Amino acid sequence: MRHRNSVFHDVLKLVPWTTFDKLVEEHGTDALVRRFTTRQQFIALLFGQLSGAASIRDLEAMMESHRGRLYHSGVAGLKRSTFADANRLRDAGVFSKLFETLLGQMHRGFRRKMGDAVRLIDSTGLRLSGVGSQWARFSSHVCGAKAHVVYDPDLAKPIYHSVTAANVNDISAAKEMPVEAGATYVFDLGYYDYAWWAKLDAVGCRIVTRFKDNTPLIEAREQPAPVGATVLGDRIGFLPGRQARNRRNPMGEAVREIVVRTPTGKRLRLLTNDLDAEAQEIADLYKRRWQIELYFRVMKQTLKITKFFGRSENAVRIQIAVALIAYLLLRALQDVCERQIGFLETVRLVRANLMHRKDPTRLRSPPPPKPLDSRQLELCWVNT
Repeated sequence: MRHRNSVFHDVLKLVPWTTFDKLVEEHGTDALVRRFTTRQQFIALLFGQLSGAASIRDLEAMMESHRGRLYHSGVAGLKRSTFADANRLRDAGVFSKLFETLLGQMHRGFRRKMGDAVRLIDSTGLRLSGVGSQWARFSSHVCGAKAHVVYDPDLAKPIYHSVTAANVNDISAAKEMPVEAGATYVFDLGYYDYAWWAKLDAVGCRIVTRFKDNTPLIEAREQPAPVGATVLGDRIGFLPGRQARNRRNPMGEAVREIVVRTPTGKRLRLLTNDLDAEAQEIADLYKRRWQIELYFRVMKQTLKITKFFGRSENAVRIQIAVALIAYLLLRALQDVCERQIGFLETVRLVRANLMHRKDPTRLRSPPPPKPLDSRQLELCWVNT
């Protein structure tokens, strides 16, 4: 009988292990390590993500029950204390860099002009509690972290992430993000900062966001709005000279206000530095921002990004990086599946068959044969 690897073993083949080993050596995370290596730590974390383990005890029990097959994947068992120490102490940069490498490999066949690139920016809150979460204390009784993400809606993948305590403003994290000249950046009111907008505008980026209700448009000049569309108004003008009492506005170029009506009847004032595009195009770009919200929902519902094996700052950074890696691996698996299936169904099938010896591209059973109609039954009877 032909040998067949487990689904988990085949998923691990998608990981660029040569790059991983170089990162481990570069960051020195295996220095003086005798048994539980960084590779074994990563495999255990990835197994926890794909299997849906709810705690370290849960993960330990699941890995022990599959000890025989996991042995061939490079990790035979798990000791809770050793695993917790590794998550607390080892450099999270290994896993973040691995995410970037994997992302670059998956984008290699996707080429387009930077002017066509759309980047959605947002963050999601992560509740923390228990020992080790004091670094993310938000109030006297609540601890929490934030995952800040730049998302490409055309690729349906995140292209950058960072983790901060929950009391760090979104705009503070955004100022640390790399900026791609010429790309379109879409974001909400959490990134309301004239100086940062001026930085994006200076490198040729297109900005699409919302006006605050109390922000006036100075020297506004009306433009004709398309008839019968969701666009209610279109004006060009200037931002106020100061964002706050003591903060001078460095963005002196003209901006554009487009007023739209949502399907629920709400009126939104959109802001952009693109003075030439169709108003409906700007409205559609802002509407795409909803895709990053759907991405956060998928991450929280299908992968372990709400409950953590460790709650120290380093452990949370490592686990979020591994969750994003798991997301990319599942997307890659979905792309090569024999039959086209949705992402959520891919996650469920991988989880249900993780340690089964199956072809990971054929996890879905073939559809049952259609029943024969009366004519076909008659022909079968004649032929017999």
